[in-house]
Amino acid sequence: MQIVIFILGALLVGLTILSRLRSARWWIRFADFPRMQIAFGLLAVLLLQFALTDTGGLWDMALTGALLIALAYQAWRIFPYTRLAPTQVRTAQPTPPGDEGRVLRVLVSNVLMQNRIDDRLISLIREFDPDILFVVETDDWWTEKLSVLDPVYPHRLKQPQDNCYGLNFFSKLELRDPTVRFLLEDDIPSVRTGVRLRSGDWIEFYGLHPRPPEVQADTETRDAEILMVGREIRADGRPSIVAGDLNDVAWSHTTRLFQRISGTLDPRRGRGTFNTFHAGYPIFRWPLDHIFFEASFTLLRLARLPNIGSDHFPVFAELRFEPAAEAVHETPEPDHEDLQEAKEKIVEGRQAARETAAQA
Repeated sequence: MQIVIFILGALLVGLTILSRLRSARWWIRFADFPRMQIAFGLLAVLLLQFALTDTGGLWDMALTGALLIALAYQAWRIFPYTRLAPTQVRTAQPTPPGDEGRVLRVLVSNVLMQNRIDDRLISLIREFDPDILFVVETDDWWTEKLSVLDPVYPHRLKQPQDNCYGLNFFSKLELRDPTVRFLLEDDIPSVRTGVRLRSGDWIEFYGLHPRPPEVQADTETRDAEILMVGREIRADGRPSIVAGDLNDVAWSHTTRLFQRISGTLDPRRGRGTFNTFHAGYPIFRWPLDHIFFEASFTLLRLARLPNIGSDHFPVFAELRFEPAAEAVHETPEPDHEDLQEAKEKIVEGRQAARETAAQA
């Protein structure tokens, strides 16, 4: 038993060390995702060690120290996404009569392209009545099924694809320069558009679904696409929302770097993790689907919605545009090292995309 405990402990400590590395290698970046699972595993090994082994030996003491340090580090990374932490986004007061025009409802869903249960998602859309709907992994079948929403959503962008990266974007609100873009790779689309709120205010919306880390597929292009949008938001200076399946967890270095580069806020901080993937395995879940926005928005509601037959849960957010909130929010700011790192990651992502295209 002592050998088993030592091997398990060493494995969990090793995963914790891997997660600190800045490499884009897929087998390293996988360690970003299961931080909660690793933390619980570290705690379990510690309890087993104290209960079943003699902790007086040198190796046992070394293992105990390593486990405690690793557990403290994982807890430090997870803590901002618990209810014990301060919120990053101010909770909006109830909307006063006549001010509904600055309220915006956003629903994001990865449908899983092979999923053929369309009625669950459509029922949720009708129930929550979002102003903006961003759906990814939509092929021709899903695009046809979602067309029943066309009468309700007069403004649309549709890019069906059979490679799990298709998208459908729906809006009740007027759009300005709506565009499906291919920022790095010819088969990975994204959305950028201006959105006119009912109050007359204009905001920018970015919808993303970059490529995830997979076996033999590193994260250079994912990181670059996320950071390219972050730089756009900072350079543009307009009130902005970024939403979608980013294939990255909220607590990763890349996502936190994106927040500093873009100046966007995460409504989950201080409210919970809102784990959206994997819908089929409760023990193995983490937050992959995101709705970030900059400091001129406050939060009325954030919810993970019921299972729609996909491997992702949909996410719903109800926001209020309040320019005065910029004065009360603590906006993330990049330092020189952040800006340089983002620049380097974008260069690496573009190079990786060129190499992938050349091999195709």
